[in-house]
Amino acid sequence: MPLPVVTIVGRPNVGKSTLFNRLVGGRRAIVLDKPGVTRDRQYAPIEWKGCAFLLGDTGGFEPGVKSGLAVQVLAQVQMAVQEAALIVFVVDAREGLTPLDEEIARALRHDVRARIVVVPNKVDRPTHEVLASEFFRMGFDEICPVSAEHGLGVAELCDLIVEALPQTDVAPEEKAIRVAVVGRPNVGKSSLVNALLGQERVIVSEQAGTTRDAIDTPFAYNDTPYILIDTAGLRSRSKVHEPLERFSVARALRAIERSDVALILVDAQVGITDQDAKIAAYVQDTGSSAILVANKWDLMPPGADARQEFTLQIRDQLRHLDYAPIAFVSALSGYQVLTLLPLLQTVAQWRSHRVPTPQINELIGEATRKYPPPAHGKRPVRFSYATQAANPPPTFLLFVSDPSGVRVPYRRYLVNQLRAAYAFIGAPIRLVLKGKSGK
Repeated sequence: MPLPVVTIVGRPNVGKSTLFNRLVGGRRAIVLDKPGVTRDRQYAPIEWKGCAFLLGDTGGFEPGVKSGLAVQVLAQVQMAVQEAALIVFVVDAREGLTPLDEEIARALRHDVRARIVVVPNKVDRPTHEVLASEFFRMGFDEICPVSAEHGLGVAELCDLIVEALPQTDVAPEEKAIRVAVVGRPNVGKSSLVNALLGQERVIVSEQAGTTRDAIDTPFAYNDTPYILIDTAGLRSRSKVHEPLERFSVARALRAIERSDVALILVDAQVGITDQDAKIAAYVQDTGSSAILVANKWDLMPPGADARQEFTLQIRDQLRHLDYAPIAFVSALSGYQVLTLLPLLQTVAQWRSHRVPTPQINELIGEATRKYPPPAHGKRPVRFSYATQAANPPPTFLLFVSDPSGVRVPYRRYLVNQLRAAYAFIGAPIRLVLKGKSGK
């Protein structure tokens, strides 16, 4: 992480994620009025008065927990604390100083060298600022009361943060290739993210619904920047009832929409399900490139026959993604996981590949001469010009005498001709037909 890290910590339900969203300027973290919603670390770049830093949100800090997911949440918090240049210690001004606040303060003083700012939250009126004075008892010098919900005191907190950090330019996050890891619950998405990154970046558990938010992690491969996005499992809409899961599903779908490449995980033992097909169709509809990942392959019979049989199953049931390469991995054991990196690079390169206009015109001209489109009405359909649009996914503008006369089968034929000539591995190809009037 090239930018200095500012980490938000505090006990459960004091408003850490609300403050994170306020500072980021958007709903990046799920916020509900219940403890334990945030589990994994969440990061976002911030710029304030010419200074840039990376802001981190964390789950509830509960030193001393011994069992369950809380142990993994604590480990995530501790990792976030260790990498921080400055810590924003959030407390609840309305509830006052609690024994857990004091326990967290002792842990921070013992384990952390970073500068610590105590932030009493829920100070919704200037008259409430007196509530913040109680927290001086914890022994920290800097206290900055805020109301994360209403934005009061947030500018003062930002001023305090940037004064303590070195001047750093904003990281070029927009140029990174965004890779969303998607699939049904419990297919191994978080395990794959950790295996690719070589660290326990996100919590892994057999419990369904462990991952709740879309977690972005920057990394680089062959000097190319990427952002790997872990997402919540996507179940059938009819099975989603709880508000928290609805939020999680919405974040996962949004992650697909903003991704350049989607790693679509399927369980090799279970095979292709109807929900896998729905997820794959959504990926295609958004225009994201795709790689199909058969996970838990270490539990399958060895040999080429098993791969061939599974490949045939995927191609039969996910025909709309016949352009997506297939990888066979085991996220848990690490089997073939690193082969995803060069494959990911290949797919990303084809997504942005551009074909010179003369070559496109020559290819479309030859294809239409070889198999002319069926006549529409009394006049034949004629293609006059073709070019590639600037933005991914690969989109081709075809100027034609009558766009309505070019039916779906013939469009599919033209797409196949383009793919045969230029591959566009993993990328959906879009055709936009325009008539003489430009419509």
